[in-house]
Amino acid sequence: MCAVLAPLAVNGTCLSIRRFALQHVVIDAFTTAAVAQLLHHLVARRCNIVVSGATSTGKTTFLNALTGSVAQHERMITIEDTAELNLLAPHVVRLESRPATPDGVEAVSVRQLLHAALRLRPDRLVIGEVRGPEAYDMVQALNTGHDGSLSTVHANSPGDALRRIASLAALGAPGQSPESLEEQVRSSIDVIVHLIRLPDGSRAVSTVEEVGSPTSERWSTVLLAAGGKVLGAPTRLREPTAGGER
Repeated sequence: MCAVLAPLAVNGTCLSIRRFALQHVVIDAFTTAAVAQLLHHLVARRCNIVVSGATSTGKTTFLNALTGSVAQHERMITIEDTAELNLLAPHVVRLESRPATPDGVEAVSVRQLLHAALRLRPDRLVIGEVRGPEAYDMVQALNTGHDGSLSTVHANSPGDALRRIASLAALGAPGQSPESLEEQVRSSIDVIVHLIRLPDGSRAVSTVEEVGSPTSERWSTVLLAAGGKVLGAPTRLREPTAGGER
């Protein structure tokens, strides 16, 4: 919820409430059955997936839906600035950052929680939104064996999403060169799912794009799905965990 009171709100108090559906939303609510099956396969095969989109495109809701494709035996650890995710899975640890308080309670950042999460034996990390220097720690985690992780970022396109993550990672590693950070981002993130808000207010998957290898053209992606149609086969797949792909 966000409120702006008069006189700052010239025409009177303005109140905006973000309300999540009571029922668990599934991937099919955002796209066709064929693309939903592709996304299920990408999650089951432990791709590192970033959900991108502008404000109010349903990124958090879609991230929640993606976790429905995670095998029941896997342990997921969610890290959020404000707890919004509601995962219907038996093995979930939810972490939420906190600001400093006037009475001296210290702040705990998303970056600190990410460090703690790596010590909690996660099978998958689920980061509600990447928006600061924790992007560098996320990239490091994904490049050191914590695959199958899911996150979101505010961006206007898949390419913008990769560039934004690299820019945010630079805040966490100011001594590293842009070229080094770019290579690490491209090697750690496998797939970008871009969401849009349609004129009728509904949200939809615009494209599913696989990130090019670090040796390919800068910020290149391969189109896997667009317009509700599957257009290509993914290559950056990993073996599912014990228990197999459902």
